[in-house]
Amino acid sequence: MDIAPEQHVRQGAADQLANPKLALGRARAVMVSVLCHGRHVIGCPDLANAAPEATSGAGPKGDRGMSEIPGIVIAGASGRMGQMLVRETVANPECRLVACLERAGHDWIGRDIGTAMGGSEIGVTVGDDPVEALARAHAVIDFTAPEATVELTGLAAQARAVHVIGTTGLGPEHQTRIAAAARHAAIVQAGNMSLGVNLLVQLTKKVAAALDAEFDIEIVEAHHGAKVDAPSGTALMLGEAAAEGRGIALADMADRGRDGITGARERGHIGFSAIRGGDIVGEHDVLFAGPGERIVLRHVATDRAI
Repeated sequence: MDIAPEQHVRQGAADQLANPKLALGRARAVMVSVLCHGRHVIGCPDLANAAPEATSGAGPKGDRGMSEIPGIVIAGASGRMGQMLVRETVANPECRLVACLERAGHDWIGRDIGTAMGGSEIGVTVGDDPVEALARAHAVIDFTAPEATVELTGLAAQARAVHVIGTTGLGPEHQTRIAAAARHAAIVQAGNMSLGVNLLVQLTKKVAAALDAEFDIEIVEAHHGAKVDAPSGTALMLGEAAAEGRGIALADMADRGRDGITGARERGHIGFSAIRGGDIVGEHDVLFAGPGERIVLRHVATDRAI
């Protein structure tokens, strides 16, 4: 579904345009919620008398709404973040893995995600049909690519599934479509999900507000050699925080690449530098360089699970 940016949730798009599978999955979840109000309510024998494993969320099968434990879809399951998310979801008793997605033609399609990752079978097969996956999910976690993310966000909106977006490299056109989908379902989006980085964002804003343009701001980030976008989403978050602290628009004051004879640094600009190599998880420095002194705010990630 491609939701128009100006379309309001009350205009009926979710019901009139929804894929039938997504509409059916949503209707079943609502019906179970209304009739049962939980596992122990009389009149809902399939949940009230269910075996422990049927409501524990241990298995990948079962319809959305039939368990109190949220069913999670992992998009881009073969990637570094995807595999970490699969491991964390399977290990967490408060959620259950119901589906794993990959792009059409990927060699993991049709394989059990556990064996594809080099372990034992866990009963979840990697697929390429997001409609089928979302029809029985409460949420989808998505650290993929911009085009894949905007396609998925429309489908998640139809399914009324929470869409957790960690994808970076999104442009204004992508953000417009995500904002439109957010009128129909919950979306959680951040350039970085870690506590430390989000604290660093707040510190960057405060320091930028406290120092005038005598202090040049440079953001230096480092990631593994396979990362395809630069600056990183985290670096851009930090740049936005610095710009907000200064009361300026980042789009007007960002220097995102220097090469050759560039001339002197322009006063008040916010510079970005990207390092790519090896297996670096993520390192970010915000440098405030003034006459005779420097302040450096730094965050180093050593585990993608943050």
